[in-house]
Amino acid sequence: MRLSHLLEALYPNTADRFKSPSADQSAAPQWLDGSFGMDPDIGSIHYRAQEVQPDGLFVAIPGLAADGHDFIDEAVNRGAAFILSQKPVHTDAPVIQVENTRKALAALAAQFYQNPSQKLFIIGITGTNGKTTITYLVESILKKAGLATGVIGTVNYRYAGKVFPSANTTPEALDLQRILNDMVCAGITHVIMEVSSHAIDLNRIDYCWMDVGVFTNLSQDHLDYHKEMDQYWNCKKRLFSEHLVSGPKANRVQTVINGNDARGQELIRELPWDSLTFGYSDYHSINAHHLRYDLGGVCGSIKTPAGVFNIKTTLLGRHNAENILCATGVGLALHLSTYIIRYSRNLFYSATHNHHGWFNILAARLIT
Repeated sequence: MRLSHLLEALYPNTADRFKSPSADQSAAPQWLDGSFGMDPDIGSIHYRAQEVQPDGLFVAIPGLAADGHDFIDEAVNRGAAFILSQKPVHTDAPVIQVENTRKALAALAAQFYQNPSQKLFIIGITGTNGKTTITYLVESILKKAGLATGVIGTVNYRYAGKVFPSANTTPEALDLQRILNDMVCAGITHVIMEVSSHAIDLNRIDYCWMDVGVFTNLSQDHLDYHKEMDQYWNCKKRLFSEHLVSGPKANRVQTVINGNDARGQELIRELPWDSLTFGYSDYHSINAHHLRYDLGGVCGSIKTPAGVFNIKTTLLGRHNAENILCATGVGLALHLSTYIIRYSRNLFYSATHNHHGWFNILAARLIT
């Protein structure tokens, strides 16, 4: 991709300025002053210096353990054609300085991979507990509906019969856009994605446009990173208050929220649109009745706007009943029938058994 086309993600009309250095530069960044005089082809983008390829663009991002700015010379020695930095640096390659390289990386990655999230129906799930189990449940529902489904989560990311290990619950922005693009190329139409608070705070999901946002619950976790519960909650909430309300899907976004959770109730009140809510009270969109818990699992009935149906599952405990209600809400958000939603649960264990032992982990540890 030509540098000018890539940088359109950061600076509109960059291509025009490359073509005509004498054009009005009043709104142009400092480095684009007509002295570039070239528009090279950028073959790759990198944020790890050790992976840089010749003619690639290296984006120096500050990490939790190391700062990419300290490895710029290594990137240049490996053939980086340009460097993107958020502070002044001196090196042999041309440097483009921006205010925030993490935000810039997300924008450039989406541009480089031709905005794959716009070609997919994406379900983003956030919350302290339940994300992984819910992704498996929703995956089973979507597959039962005949939808080509991909998953990005804590255990792995998988699509079209292929399974890859996950380094993070939500990949770095560049990796995320690459995975989404690979899914598009493989014919995937629907993606279920776990969204961690780290990913929200570190701009990993910027320019990943979602169709459905899901909130499971909030409890004490990750305070080594967020320090305080309010900070943790405000970060989680940004998925709904910032990401879902922006971008090309903003006018059709849907939300599925746990009405049993105090923070979920707060979110329901604050959002400017109606959400599908789930819980144990009749005023929730999806609610459970006559639930019975024992060592064999959970059974009872679920009432939805599309009708009532009975459930019987070997998943244990109240928390898994909530996970089932949540997955039901996602199915309804996609306008799937209650028959597909109910029947898919019978496939849940067989659907997960093939994913590197997740069946055994789930049964033994009750992962939520």
